[in-house]
Amino acid sequence: MKTLIISSFCLLISYMVTAQTKTREPGQWQVGVFGGGSQPLGTYKGDIGKARTGYTAGLFADKYFGGNHWGIGIDARYLQHGLPAFDSVFFGNGYIATTFNSPKSFRHMAFTLGPVYRTAVGSLEIEAFAKAGVMLQQFPNYTQTMTYTTPLTSGSIDIFSTANPKDDPKAWVGVGGLRFNYKLNDNWAIFLQGDYLSTISRRFSKDSSEYYVSYRPALKPLNANDIVDDPLAFYAEKPEYARTYTQAVNLTAGVKYIFGKKHEPVKPRPLPEVAEEVAKTPAPAPKKEEMKKDILVVVKDRQTGLALSGVRVDIAYEGNTFTSLTNANGEADRLKEATEGSYAAHGEKNGVATTTVLITPADFKQSGTVIYKEVFHDDPRFTLIGETVECASEQKLKNINTTLTNSGSHTNMSQVSDGEGKFIYQLDPATAYTIVANQAGKYSQTEQVTTEGLDRTKTLYVSLKLGVCNLQQGSTWVLKNILYDLDKSFIRSDAATVLDNVVNIMKQNPTLRIELSSHTDSRGSDAYNMSLSRRRAEAAVNYLVSKGVEKNRLTARGYGETKPLNECVNGINCSEDQHQQNRRTEIKVLSY
Repeated sequence: MKTLIISSFCLLISYMVTAQTKTREPGQWQVGVFGGGSQPLGTYKGDIGKARTGYTAGLFADKYFGGNHWGIGIDARYLQHGLPAFDSVFFGNGYIATTFNSPKSFRHMAFTLGPVYRTAVGSLEIEAFAKAGVMLQQFPNYTQTMTYTTPLTSGSIDIFSTANPKDDPKAWVGVGGLRFNYKLNDNWAIFLQGDYLSTISRRFSKDSSEYYVSYRPALKPLNANDIVDDPLAFYAEKPEYARTYTQAVNLTAGVKYIFGKKHEPVKPRPLPEVAEEVAKTPAPAPKKEEMKKDILVVVKDRQTGLALSGVRVDIAYEGNTFTSLTNANGEADRLKEATEGSYAAHGEKNGVATTTVLITPADFKQSGTVIYKEVFHDDPRFTLIGETVECASEQKLKNINTTLTNSGSHTNMSQVSDGEGKFIYQLDPATAYTIVANQAGKYSQTEQVTTEGLDRTKTLYVSLKLGVCNLQQGSTWVLKNILYDLDKSFIRSDAATVLDNVVNIMKQNPTLRIELSSHTDSRGSDAYNMSLSRRRAEAAVNYLVSKGVEKNRLTARGYGETKPLNECVNGINCSEDQHQQNRRTEIKVLSY
């Protein structure tokens, strides 16, 4: 591969020298500098490399031959791509943490040589280039380790680590792109440049040029409440290996300087006149054009008829498959100017396939320029569309861990909100759930979501805003949805679900100390209410201790009816809702 590319470049450069030196306009030199963003692609960006958007900067020098259309240039540039923030993940009896043994980024220096071409219209100029050379790479070196502790033993295993033969291998590299220039005068120009860079061989000399990782495939989700006795129940016993090469799309801006004075391009010579006899020769009859039309596929929910977004749609034709995701109107990417023939289209979302629709040659003979087809998705579940927002301002918060719990089966599902703070879960019919945020330094209420009483033929989406607050010393919040039986202090199953969220908050924030207090309404004697509230607070604290929270981080307080939130004190007639407002459990941050 390397020999083929170098040989092709040599032949192309020889041709340009021979062809361009025959023109009258002398060649020019130019130099420039550029900088901007760099977006990694493929597995280099995906689960293997995990590279994130970074930056690139560099310089170039080009020598155009006579005529100033073709030339040869050199390019030297630096690229850096960061890694995602690896927050520690906590579970019932341990955590997953990341250890770095090198800088937390990919760092590369590329030096390339190759042909350039340009054309101009007035002050606007477009240049194309394709260059190849050597790239000096520096790969990050890190390990993700699961650590766990049980009453009988403790241990750890590596679930992801780099496995590079070298952390700084060299590679053959190619870069190609376009440069759009605006000339300020004969010598200076500013430009926007877009290019694609990729290593073009797996080896350099005897060494590998790729990035290697070792990982254990996940066997099942690891949730915040899980107790790990055997890590091999969650991750494969035998590690697997994967590798990826460096590739990125770069968008940059810069300035360049052109040496010498501008020369007018040579005008092409006029073509010789065609002889009259040739001109009278009749042209061959044009071929019959193939019938072509656009194909538009729309996905709808079977039960409600609503358009569905985010559905993967495949359109198959003669062994080729065209894949896209539907937009907010349920439309897949339009297949433009499709040739007459037989096509099959179907989709998939959340593991459930849509119906399949066929497009036949008869559809191409119908009137109109677009063939419109509908497919239907029949999933009996409801879709929860949630947002993680800041408690006070309701500003959207991204990358927040959320956990959805089935209140009946107590099974958990976890998801991280995306860049717009959104998260999506599928909910079974006639089922109650709770959902919380799990993030170090933050807390949320245990919110309840239910599909009980909803008609799937009328409702598809359930929406929720999940308030996420910062933990701050002195802050106080009321625990929602924690209830006690009348005159009782034991912890009910529904209250335990809420307290489990408090357990997670305490474990994710080891320096946090809280006061857990209980309050009653004004009915009953003052002394009895004080005693009842104290017992309820102590029962809640004892529950947290039973789940592994240290007792010295917890304080139980019963306030009885001494701190009402409204005017419902002794002797005042109040509704049940007003009394319920005063019967509450609160948490106060003592230190953090």
